[in-house]
Amino acid sequence: MKKIINFLIDIYKNSLSILLKTLFGGGCRYVPTCSEYAKIAISKKGLVKGSIMSINRLLRCNRFGGWGEDPVSN
Repeated sequence: MKKIINFLIDIYKNSLSILLKTLFGGGCRYVPTCSEYAKIAISKKGLVKGSIMSINRLLRCNRFGGWGEDPVSN
């Protein structure tokens, strides 16, 4: 299941992400990007906890949220 989720993240990263960046400008506010964060979190923490961490990260990624380095916690 992790491989499927990582594959879907790669599809998003290589298609929709580029389109959104082209249309609306800007880029990710955090390092690593949200898609890379999701892949790392899922590989380190497992599918359920990693997905929850990724969703929380996405909710923080807005113009009123933070920015900068935000690594996956150990």
